[in-house]
Amino acid sequence: MENLEMWGYGLIALGAFFVGMDKGGLPGLGNLTVVFMAMALPVKASVGILLPILIAADLIAVVVYRRHALWPYILKLAPSIVVGIVLGYLVFSRVNDGQVRFLIGLILLSMTAVHFTRKWMRRRQTEQDLLVRHPVFIGATGVIGGFATLVANSAGPVAALYFIASGLPKYAYIGTAAWFFLLVNLFKLPFMVQLGVLDLSTLRFSASFMLFSVLGAMIAPLIVRHINQRVFGILVWVFVVIGGLKLIIP
Repeated sequence: MENLEMWGYGLIALGAFFVGMDKGGLPGLGNLTVVFMAMALPVKASVGILLPILIAADLIAVVVYRRHALWPYILKLAPSIVVGIVLGYLVFSRVNDGQVRFLIGLILLSMTAVHFTRKWMRRRQTEQDLLVRHPVFIGATGVIGGFATLVANSAGPVAALYFIASGLPKYAYIGTAAWFFLLVNLFKLPFMVQLGVLDLSTLRFSASFMLFSVLGAMIAPLIVRHINQRVFGILVWVFVVIGGLKLIIP
């Protein structure tokens, strides 16, 4: 980090601000942060450096939206998320960064395509969509999300697939996601330390950018209140696609 140029610091600061905006209620912006971090830092090192920045923004989001969380959705995902995180931990040091990024991006775009194909096929049906309640769907979502968050801090689009497909209203989505990611990111800490991508030196480096993430998390709620449910849903899916593409395209 000693040789990081000014443009690198600028990218990381902008990425931290976008993380805060994402956690504060504008989901998807945080996906761009992974790109900025990877441009400024080695990919695996950036995963550990980004984690404390994410947690700082998570704390603000929980304070603001804590009353809107729907805990049953979090509890349903919890077991499979743990499995995914453990799998990510086991493969993190054994695979190429580019291979993992491509795999996650492909999964995200495939899941998005499945979601919209099913939505198109069901457009004339009135019964409730039961797939999002199926244990296999929930389990697969959790495992993929856990794997993605450990290896690339990229579980946001996967969580969006589950929460939005479940029909959560805007504030319920934000509040549930806020608690979900705070707990997930705290759970990841010992794994990151064990993998050697998070230590006191990287923590000090991360701390220098936390203010930007906190600022973004405090500004975002002022914007969220002016966005209606339909626009909110569109923004989520647009950034899911962007998140998938940026992981596939170098």
